Amino acid sequence: MEVQTYSAFTMGALAVIVLAALTLPFLIHKIEEELEIFLLVCGVAAVSISGLWSGHLVAEGLKEPLTITAAVLVLGVVFKQFGNYLAHGVHWLEKKTGPRVLLFCTVLLLGLTSSIITAIVAALAAAEIVKLLDLENRLKTKLTVYICFAVGLGAVLTPIGEPLSTIVVAKLKGAPYYADFFFLLKLMGAWILPGILLFAALAARLGKGRQLTQPAQENARGETYKTILMRAGKVYLFVAALIWLGEGLKPLAAQTITKLSKYALYWINSLSAVLDNATLASIEIMPSLGQETLVFLTMSLILAGGLLIPGNIPNIICASKLNIKSKEWAREALPVGLVLMVIYFIIMSLVL
Repeated sequence: MEVQTYSAFTMGALAVIVLAALTLPFLIHKIEEELEIFLLVCGVAAVSISGLWSGHLVAEGLKEPLTITAAVLVLGVVFKQFGNYLAHGVHWLEKKTGPRVLLFCTVLLLGLTSSIITAIVAALAAAEIVKLLDLENRLKTKLTVYICFAVGLGAVLTPIGEPLSTIVVAKLKGAPYYADFFFLLKLMGAWILPGILLFAALAARLGKGRQLTQPAQENARGETYKTILMRAGKVYLFVAALIWLGEGLKPLAAQTITKLSKYALYWINSLSAVLDNATLASIEIMPSLGQETLVFLTMSLILAGGLLIPGNIPNIICASKLNIKSKEWAREALPVGLVLMVIYFIIMSLVL
């Protein structure tokens, strides 16, 4: 990738935008309430400061969110109409297995299948299941965080799971890797599966040995079509905001990450908590990288994506559908996510 030279003012202004995106949602309640609007403003500002506006970028920002938004809208209506079947199914499974096994199997199944059914569908199903459970709000948030980490991990195993995996496979399809559909499964599988199992085990601990569902409980009965439509609109703005924010911050990323070691990049990739990890992957991933470095960088992008709501699509969908705020998400996700990043860093540094 050719790196254009930008002024110190431009780099400083982009750094301020990154800092604002990382901190203001936790400091100002109104920004936390309207996070998608705030990130959209950050995205527009970043592209403007970088001078990267083009007809193609405008069209991309308006077009790319349509698929995700349509999935959220359509599946929202489907769950409203037929969610009672899901409710009865979840209750039946809990009666047969118990609450701990139910939670373990839910997280494990969604994590393992997200690379096939896509992270979007897995997140929508996860939100519907969480709504059914008789857990206090903080435990529901904790469970949602665990599920989204597992989905984020699992979705990277095929190029159809999420944008990050799509970009990695596309950039490595030539020599020397000749990446195919199963490339990431073979490269990352041994690192991904333990993470999914860990989050499934953490979720199982929330069962507390008591019944979590009721026979007559029906899913989404209280939702209106207006609520479903508004949620889809918020997801659209969220995705558009991340596209423009990622593009606008590319100059800052390109002029810093190209000079860093894989160990430094591992922690710099924590920015994917607020910056689309596919954007960082498009800058960092290249055929000249060794296999060990690819694992290092990809793993950090995946893990950091679960730290904050903007980090990946499952977070955005679940937080929107379950009305989870930025502070609530960070309170549950940051401790477990950062500890896991440290553990993976140590193990990969020793093994790779």
